Amino acid sequence: MPSTAPTRVLIIGYVWPEPRSSAAGGHMMQIIESFLQQGWHITFSSPAGVGEHKADLAALGIDEVSIALNNSSFDTFIRELAPDIVLFDRFMMEEQFGWRVEKHCPQALRVLETSDLQSLRDARHQQLKARLKHDSDPDDFSALFAPAPHAIFEHMADTDLAQRELAAIYRSDLNLMISDYEIDLLVEQFHVPNALLHLCPLMVDGVPETFVPYAQRQHFLSIGNFRHAPNWDAVLWMKTTVWPLIRQQLPDAQLHIYGAYTPPKATALHNPAQGFHVLNWAEDALAVMRQARVCLAPLRFGAGIKGKIADAMLCGTPNVTTPVGAEGMHGDLPWAGAIATSASALAAAAVELYRNEAAWLQAQTHGRALLAERYQQRVHGPALVQRIEACRADLERHRRQNFTGAMLRHHHHKSTQYMAQWIEAKNRSL
Repeated sequence: MPSTAPTRVLIIGYVWPEPRSSAAGGHMMQIIESFLQQGWHITFSSPAGVGEHKADLAALGIDEVSIALNNSSFDTFIRELAPDIVLFDRFMMEEQFGWRVEKHCPQALRVLETSDLQSLRDARHQQLKARLKHDSDPDDFSALFAPAPHAIFEHMADTDLAQRELAAIYRSDLNLMISDYEIDLLVEQFHVPNALLHLCPLMVDGVPETFVPYAQRQHFLSIGNFRHAPNWDAVLWMKTTVWPLIRQQLPDAQLHIYGAYTPPKATALHNPAQGFHVLNWAEDALAVMRQARVCLAPLRFGAGIKGKIADAMLCGTPNVTTPVGAEGMHGDLPWAGAIATSASALAAAAVELYRNEAAWLQAQTHGRALLAERYQQRVHGPALVQRIEACRADLERHRRQNFTGAMLRHHHHKSTQYMAQWIEAKNRSL
């Protein structure tokens, strides 16, 4: 009789998922939901401490296991679990645990959830720092957003972070990419084979039929985890430049900023007299988004696609952002608000959307169309499962065609194994 045992999935998380704190946490839960719909048995493990907004995985029937870095206890754990699929949440987990997975469960499909290209985000961050250091103009950042893909490659290619991240991508059997822009960058500039990549964007379960009307909404809103550097930079740019320009035209306007893990440096910016409200974590991010009239997301650097903007579209809230904020999110479809490259243009667009109900409604319609065309769970969830099953069905040939990955695994895993064993032995002697 053929085995009827469910597919066993081990997820090795960089952190425990917090879907109400970050887009990365939300995306992980969307992937998990796609697996649960197949009846797969999921074990979630992580070496990280538990955050205050952690998802209740046990309530979903998911086993939770804490694991340790550089500790052979993981070897016993994974041998006994014998997963069919191992999903690494971000490349650092593949670096730490990939060699152990391959050694003890060589037939398990190894999947990397990249979340976004961290080396791309870091390269842009370094470019922004250089721009701020050598140019005092706080308004126009159009040159920062202008580089062609080959120019971005030039900034990324020699960095340690890019080389580590690309190596992990090659070592994995399949890589989940949240943005088609990042797939194009990897394929066209870094020459990563398409066979190693799968588009898995943020996913929504349907599109609301009705939204809170324009007349019943008020205030601007910005939202994002303060531990995420692009979000903090956006708050600073709003405080110093973008928001004062908006207040010049809308003297009574208010901006409500929500974010998990709000640091003292953020609460210090709270100034009701300026209409600038730092309000810490939102218990229900969608609830506050539904009441806002315009979402501000002036991101000067970043990567991936933006959960706050997807949430805004889901709530029928037009957004104002930069080319980085909109990157990989709309293809050839009209944007659900406005995209601008300077503080003055962002402010002008925000004021126009706030005042002009017709423009506001048109942006809302564009957001509805974007969600329906590009972000449906019923499309991307099954597509992800189908791609994983196809790789599992032909795994030997799939790996043979990725010789670069095999070569990198051979050299990386040996050095990492010896380093991990040395650290473990050193820790035992302390």
